[in-house]
Formats: sequence, structure tokens, C-alpha cells
Amino acid sequence: MAVKAPFNYIGNKYRIIDSIQEFFPENIDTFVDIFCGGCDVSINTKANNVYANDINYFVIGILEEFQKHDVDYILKYIDSTIEKWQLSKTNEGGYKAFRDHYNQTKNPLDLYVLMCFSFNYQFRFNSSHEYNNPFGRNRSSFNEVMRNNLVLFKRQIEDIQFSALDFCAFDYDVLKPGDFIYADPPYLLTCGSYNDGKRGFRGWTENDDYNLLQILTELSDRGVNFALSNVIEHKGLTNDTIIDWSAENDYIIHGINFNYDNCNYHTNNRDNVTKEVLITNY
Repeated sequence: MAVKAPFNYIGNKYRIIDSIQEFFPENIDTFVDIFCGGCDVSINTKANNVYANDINYFVIGILEEFQKHDVDYILKYIDSTIEKWQLSKTNEGGYKAFRDHYNQTKNPLDLYVLMCFSFNYQFRFNSSHEYNNPFGRNRSSFNEVMRNNLVLFKRQIEDIQFSALDFCAFDYDVLKPGDFIYADPPYLLTCGSYNDGKRGFRGWTENDDYNLLQILTELSDRGVNFALSNVIEHKGLTNDTIIDWSAENDYIIHGINFNYDNCNYHTNNRDNVTKEVLITNY
């Protein structure tokens, strides 16, 4: 059974991890998760060497802190912080005071605790990189499910090599023929206008799509296996760049059955169709 990361990370693949990994290669030596987000794919992929990268250095900072400390220390820190700031599902004043404290100190473990009591457990920052997600009244808390997920998650990240780089700046020389890279970038067709952790601190553009496809093509030419998650159709729009690139290079497009909010795979109304895919070069 797949291990779930102790985050509610935008764009996470936990719910469809089996559908994706059905198409992953076996016997992986080095694996790179270049847009790792909350690491749901990284921790559930077996490889001798695992690299997990994301441009959001705040989230990578939390992951590195989890890796650095033993689980008893982490849980004790979380519990004592909750008690100190009297965090609960109803204490909005305590939440806001703690949020102000975090924005002044930027302690990664504090950010994790803050996220646990925020609206929809999301990572949201303003243009000044201050955490600005509102309070998750009557819904959000560090509950037993998250506690158990954290314990299991901690066991899975011990040997992962983390980095917080733009995907263009990553050193792809760590990959040799037969190795494997998974790319789950922000989807050009479904990106919201808000500033969330998945997108780092800038929007995702057609140029970003182009640069990523170029990198994957170059890696493929070197004998590296890749899998790319993306959406090729959404609400009447299509990502022709990715569709054409796949066809030109004879890459394989696998349909992934995932039902987006406000979308319906079975409708005859094309404006309501979303097609998520996994594209592979093997």
C-alpha cells in the first residue's frame, strides 16, 4: 500500500499513484522526481538512488528538517508548538499570531505546524513570500491521521537527496542510460491565478513547457527513461505543444483516469472534459 505524505499538497499524485506507477519501469537505479512537491511519488518509487527536487524551497526546507531529526523530536516539537500557541480548530487568534511569528522567523517546522491549521492545509504565500493562507476553522488540525502519515513518511525519506532548484538548473548529469526521471510540472491548461507552492513563486508559461520538453527530449536521446504527467485537454482547450511533441518523437500517451473537480470524463459536452495523461518514451 502506498505511503501518503503528511501534506495536502496541490497537484499531489497520491490518489492516482497506482495508475501512474503501473507505467513506471522496473529495476530503477537512479530516479529523479524533478517537481516533487510533497514527495508522494518520490517516497513510493523504488530505486537505488532517489533525487527529489522542487523550486519551492519552503517545502523542501520542511522535508530536509524531517530528514534531519528523528521522529520523536519532530512529534514532540509539533505537540509543544500546538500547546504553546494554543492552536485548535476554533482559535483563529492563536493561528494568526503564530502565522505572524512564522513570517518573522521562517522556521520550517513551524511552517508545517502552521499548514496543519490552515484552510485546506495549503501552502500559500504572497508576493513578499509571507505565508498568507487563512485559518482552517472547524476543519484543519494536526490530527491522528496526519501524525501516522508523518511517522510512515519519515521512514521513507531517509536516503532521498533533496534540492530546491528551478528545473532548468538541475544537474541532469546524475542520470545515465537506463535511469528514470518523472516530471509532474504545473499544467498549463489548469494553472490557477493564485500563488501556490506547486508553482513556486512565478507563473507557469508556454516557454516553461517548451524548456521542459526540450530537456526530456535530450535525456531521451541519452537513453534516459522519462514519464511526464500532464493535461492535454481541459474545458475545450488543448495543449497542442505537448500533443505534437509526443507525436513527432513517437512517445506513448497513456490515459490516466482522474476526475477533476467540476469536470466529467463521461459527458458529451466537450467543454467539461479533462484528459490527464502520462507520456513515456519507452
